[in-house]
Amino acid sequence: MSKDVNAKDCGKVAFISSADKNYFPLLIEWVASLQRFPGLSDKDICIFDAGLEPAQCEKLEQRGCKVVKPDWPCKIPSWKIRGRDYLKSCICRPFIPKIFPGYDIYIWMDCDTWLQTEEAVDLLIRAVQKGALAICPQVDRNMQKTMRVEWLGPFVKKLRSFYYGNAKRAFSGKIARELCTHPVLNAGVFAIKGNAPHWGAWQNLIIKALRKGRIFTVEQLTLGMLVHLHGYRAEFLPSWCNWRCEIIPFRDEEAQCFVEPSLPHHLISVMHLCGLDDMRRNREVTIEIKTTADKSIITTLRCPHLNGENPVITE
Repeated sequence: MSKDVNAKDCGKVAFISSADKNYFPLLIEWVASLQRFPGLSDKDICIFDAGLEPAQCEKLEQRGCKVVKPDWPCKIPSWKIRGRDYLKSCICRPFIPKIFPGYDIYIWMDCDTWLQTEEAVDLLIRAVQKGALAICPQVDRNMQKTMRVEWLGPFVKKLRSFYYGNAKRAFSGKIARELCTHPVLNAGVFAIKGNAPHWGAWQNLIIKALRKGRIFTVEQLTLGMLVHLHGYRAEFLPSWCNWRCEIIPFRDEEAQCFVEPSLPHHLISVMHLCGLDDMRRNREVTIEIKTTADKSIITTLRCPHLNGENPVITE
């Protein structure tokens, strides 16, 4: 951990993620990426079983993970679920302290993320120690667009944004209009104190949203409402704390790390493989990316640290 964070003052910290049997390879890579850092060895790793196979759960437990198969947190019509247990990864997030009680800080990371450096963990913990939700907005200087607009002459015909469409369906047009101009808060990486007031308010919002809204991404919608409309305290972290790889990073060949594509090429701490479906399904898939030396290479963005095959990082 960095000198800015006194690990002894953090209390009990848990990393949380979830997966079904299809996403297990990504989940085990995420676990390996955490366990390679000695500074995180005292932090627990907790897993929602959202459709894992028994052998996969056993493998996680052998690596020291706590695995729990959560119930649906509220009554949901079967026609909405349609056997998709993996949706528990979405709607169980506000209920983390009930599913894994007893922690002072909870750090959620989607299973298609992996930790390249500890720097994001430092910032997540510093933010929650101030009583804030620590999270990254989906805005970055390398983004081209934040929403799509269809025009009818000089007038807006249709507005397409994550908040607008989902909020209108789950709540109302009024709430959708109030929310849509705010930056989307990405629920793939966040941290909250175990006793923070955010949890109860988030639980209430997600239950209300599920009455009319869809299950997938409902956690991200309601988390945005919690901050942007209801005023719960949040600390917005830089993009390298949750780098969504739909914006392709650069590679620093000398440091052997992925970095932001713009100067000063800050090291990315958390790699998030959202938007790369083929690569998430198949570890052998590669893409062409640029390097900081203005060259091109062919590489994967998947975590290279598997099952202890790579040496543990030394401080």
